[in-house]
Formats: sequence, C-alpha cells, structure tokens
Amino acid sequence: MKVKKKKIIKIAIDSPAAAGAGTLAKKISAHYNLYYLDTGKIYRLIAYLKIKFPKKFNDKFIRKSIQQLKRNDLNSKKLISDKVGTEASIISKKKNIRKMVYSFQRNCAYKPPRNFNGSCLDGRDITYKIIPDADFKFFITASLKTRAFRRYKELKEINKKIKYSEVLKSIKIRDKSDYNRKVSPLKKTKDSVLINTTKLSKSSCFLKIKKIIDRKLKN
Repeated sequence: MKVKKKKIIKIAIDSPAAAGAGTLAKKISAHYNLYYLDTGKIYRLIAYLKIKFPKKFNDKFIRKSIQQLKRNDLNSKKLISDKVGTEASIISKKKNIRKMVYSFQRNCAYKPPRNFNGSCLDGRDITYKIIPDADFKFFITASLKTRAFRRYKELKEINKKIKYSEVLKSIKIRDKSDYNRKVSPLKKTKDSVLINTTKLSKSSCFLKIKKIIDRKLKN
C-alpha cells in the first residue's frame, strides 16, 4: 500500500527592497509552520564574501559557500550594510551565480524539512522563476520614501552616521537595477496579489494576507 504524500503549502513573495516582505513572510511562516527562506539574504551573503575575500571569490568558492549555508549565516548583521546591499544587487544579475542559487532555493521550496507544513520564500523572482506553481503569490510594495525610511532606521542601529539621503539614493539605485536587469528582473505577475504596506501596520498587513490564505485553505 502506497503512503500518500502530504501536500505542502507553497507561498511565493516578491518585493522591492525594504517593502516589509521579510517581516511579513516570517510572521506568515511562523503562523502556518512553514519553512522560511529570505532568498535576498543569499545574494547578500555572497556579496559579503566577495567584499571580504576578493582573491578567493570564484564559482568554486561560491558553490561551496552555498552548500555550507546555514540559517545563522543569513541572520548576521554584517549582511544589512548598504555596501553589501548594493553589491548584492550587482552580483544577482550574473547568470552563473543565479544558477547556483536557483537549485538551492528550489530545494528549500519543494523539499522543506518534514516538520514543516510547507515553505515560504521571498525575493525578486520567486513568483515566476522559483515557485511558478505556488499556492499563494504576493507582491509586497510600499512608496519609495517609506521604504527608504524603514531601511534608514534599520541601518541606523549599526551605523549612527548614516544619512537618510544616502539610503534613499541607494534604494533608488537598487530599484532601477532590480526592475531593469535582464536576468530574473523584479516584476509583479498577473496571478500575484498586490499588497501595498505604505499606510498599513505590520499586524494589518499580516491579517490581510492571512484572510486570503485562510479563505483558500478552507475551500
């Protein structure tokens, strides 16, 4: 007798920088017991390694780093810096790097640890590239100034001298890069639900998404 495999829930979230997608994805994952992966942090980690180990940085080094990837690595405060974020946006355009990261992301999405009910990934190309058949797709956004201010407050904790104008400029550059790159650009798919977080609190955003998910899960 064949044992029927448990159907896992797959949630895909795309968003521009500092739109609040990471915070929402974490809350969603915790509530529904889903394996969470912030895919943008993977590129930030690779960017950090490129800055720290420029002489060692090659495909073999990157592949080994991804294979040894641990959740703690992605939670490091070293990855938050503006310099790392800008570099991450540059290297994420490279086909060879995206190809290596792609297989890791797909594995996390489709084969999460058994103790989870599914997976929740957020990034720039999750809805159409990584999990095109996701059960739920969301595009999280917010106004440019709102996103810049949120990132400014985050960076202020590790760099007291950071200026809002610098962060605003950096976010503008990253938006241009993310939306216009030839390889896996940031875009909203037709089947993604748009959530604008500009005037919404974290709890309001979460409840809005939860309502959408619960409605479909009950059917």
